[in-house]
Amino acid sequence: MTLHAAPQRGLALLLAALSAIGPFAIDTYLPSFPDIAARLQATPLEVQQTLSAYLFAFAAMTLWHGAIADRFGRRRVILIALGLFALASLGCAFATSIGQLWFWRGLQGVTAGAGIIISRAIVRDLYDGAPAQRLMANISMMFALAPALAPLIGGWLQATWGWRSVFGFLVVASGLLLLLCAYQLQETLPPEKRQSLRPAYLLGAYRKIFSSPPFLFACAALSLNFNGFFLYVLSAPVFLMRHLNLPETAFLWLFGPGMLGLICGSWLAGRLAGRVSAGKAVYYGHLVMGAAALLNLLLSGILPPGLPWSILPIALYTCGMALAMPSLTLFALDPFPQQRGLAASCQTFFQAAANGLTAAVIAPLLWDSTFSLALGMAGFLLLGSLAALAYRRTLGRNSALLPG
Repeated sequence: MTLHAAPQRGLALLLAALSAIGPFAIDTYLPSFPDIAARLQATPLEVQQTLSAYLFAFAAMTLWHGAIADRFGRRRVILIALGLFALASLGCAFATSIGQLWFWRGLQGVTAGAGIIISRAIVRDLYDGAPAQRLMANISMMFALAPALAPLIGGWLQATWGWRSVFGFLVVASGLLLLLCAYQLQETLPPEKRQSLRPAYLLGAYRKIFSSPPFLFACAALSLNFNGFFLYVLSAPVFLMRHLNLPETAFLWLFGPGMLGLICGSWLAGRLAGRVSAGKAVYYGHLVMGAAALLNLLLSGILPPGLPWSILPIALYTCGMALAMPSLTLFALDPFPQQRGLAASCQTFFQAAANGLTAAVIAPLLWDSTFSLALGMAGFLLLGSLAALAYRRTLGRNSALLPG
């Protein structure tokens, strides 16, 4: 297969770009929330619900991207999804009411998940063991640049041309990625390995995956750890503009250090792949996240909101999160070697559903103070650590999660 011969770094860059479509559709328009509310005569909560509409649609469709890719191949599904995402972005750019924006954001969510799901399936199509762990870490490291750049680009577009230009940018970006995939992305799932889309088969496959304790606990650890950081992403307009008194062009103060932490953690994960067990990488990642959460509670409890102390613990947290993430991702997919696309779908559904719940309920409850946000981070990490321990228990004393 052509992709087997491709340089791993080039493949990682392409798969990282595909994975970044979903986060880019969130982070670029966060600086535009006040302008959207003013131009469409909507309340802040109604604007926040454009994010919830995206996340819940994203979650619902993730259950199908992998199954469809397992049936029709990776490349075809990616190309169609990118085309529909560009169309939905165009609809957002021309929306004239908050209701229309909800609709088009929902359609964006329906299509955006294909990139991250199929990218993970492609990794498992091509590699196993340490090479897969290393490629996943490289993807995470490159992927981390997107959330750092997205609010910077979005803030500049918002300040220069207004909120509609943000969605115009997404039209252009997804169109260029569509062309790149059309010329560069080769099929990695041969016809003889493709799976059925029969309802009875899919129902049995979904039941098998969602009744697997190792899968559920690995997904829970991934999702909860991530939401300890994602809570700040969702609260960024309030956290940065109200608590830290920063302008709409200053979102890089959050996303820059946060993504620097992701890059460092992903680099460490890649360096450790093949040198220490995947379980030790998860263990070390949780130690770093725990130190960050405690530091965040301490600083936000004794100091008023400000730079840099309100930001630095977030960078440390994302470093630990990225160190653990590649191994936890592979732990969730490993039990299903014949249904990697479907398993990746279920994994992303789990993640997106947790993200949607945090966006709709938890973030608005906690964003009124920096200390309550720090409590939220610590709470998510505590639950994520318990899920990781539960994963270990399901596999017994020989679990890969054992630190020793």
